Amino acid sequence: MTITRPRGTNDLLPEQTIKWQAVETLLRDMCQEYGYQEIRTPLFEDTDLFARGVGDGTDIVQKEMYTFTDRSGRSLTLRPENTAAVCRAYGENKLYGLSKEVKLYYIGPMFRYERPQAGRFRQFHQFGLEYFGCADPMADGEIITFAWDFYRRLGLRDLKLLLNSVGCHQCRPAYRQALSAYFQPYLDQLCGSCRERFVRNPLRLLDCKNDACMRISAAAPKITDYLCDDCREHYQQVKRLLQAVNIPFVEQPRLVRGLDYYTNTAFEMVVDSIGAQSAVCGGGRYDGLMEEINGQSCPAVGFALGMERIFTALAAQNESIEAKQRVDVWVIGIGSRSTRDKAFAITAALRRAGIVCGMDYEDKSLKAHMKAANRSGAPVAVVIGDDEVSAGGVQVKLMAEGTQTFVPEKELPAYLLDRQA
Repeated sequence: MTITRPRGTNDLLPEQTIKWQAVETLLRDMCQEYGYQEIRTPLFEDTDLFARGVGDGTDIVQKEMYTFTDRSGRSLTLRPENTAAVCRAYGENKLYGLSKEVKLYYIGPMFRYERPQAGRFRQFHQFGLEYFGCADPMADGEIITFAWDFYRRLGLRDLKLLLNSVGCHQCRPAYRQALSAYFQPYLDQLCGSCRERFVRNPLRLLDCKNDACMRISAAAPKITDYLCDDCREHYQQVKRLLQAVNIPFVEQPRLVRGLDYYTNTAFEMVVDSIGAQSAVCGGGRYDGLMEEINGQSCPAVGFALGMERIFTALAAQNESIEAKQRVDVWVIGIGSRSTRDKAFAITAALRRAGIVCGMDYEDKSLKAHMKAANRSGAPVAVVIGDDEVSAGGVQVKLMAEGTQTFVPEKELPAYLLDRQA
């Protein structure tokens, strides 16, 4: 029987991974600009971390987690998202002792048992920012600005920012009560999942994608009508900041995101042209999550984006990321075995000097080797034959001009590096 990859997973082949690397480089460069440092957490965590952090009433915890018991009887879960894990690491490693404000980012795989479809996988990859220790709306503004500018730098069109406030522990109870009162008469018309959500957390009803449930929730009370003065002012300030940096937004009072830990700001960025899975990133403020996980209060805000969604969105807009493996020099050994061995040694020496080299190790004609050099895209070919070995040097051929120069072997690395400078 032929073994194939598990359903809902993908193999990223070399022609794809080089494009992923280009996107990751852009993200890492932006993190450098904004002052974020990378953190790497385990792929699996204590199951209780996600039950407590993400929320018992969420679909993620109820239906989508990959949970297993290890040989010691501990319940562990492959991470379905990374904010809770970063919060755990922040508290456990006392990163708050390094600075009042700590800015972290991550890139890596997440796991959810979902129905695979376009833009949705069981193993998927996320990039995310987490900004700890700052309660000011400017932190929210920075997070949103980073995400917006990233997609703009990628060249993504028709990007739309959806914005809301989901209040805080003081004003949200009144809103939950209003939602319960509104949905009570419609309980028998709601889907089975929403009837369960009604009991656990009525806010989750606003997140349902079932057509009938969406029609019912369209007239539900708006959380922005129930915000306390502090939450209302925080929301107004976030909007003023976005206007100051020319980021347009659409207020979406029913946007609650799929996680229970959000407070105040919640946002998504969508590209309608990519189909049903139109959201390309989302995030918000989660001031109560750290206390839930570590018992220590700490304001925080962040966002995550799906790496796969980037390429889905670009493909839908007939855009692509131009990236290919760079080769600076192609080395060609022609003649006796000892001459080809010399070519191998020269290739190693050039690589040690920091020059990106390629070499075809097969014993071929010069014509066949030159074809390989042309396919590589290398601007320079270094040719070593028996005559060159006797003379103590190589022929350096400039591929575009078709000219070549004899260069002594000892001078070759410096000669090539001077050409690249």
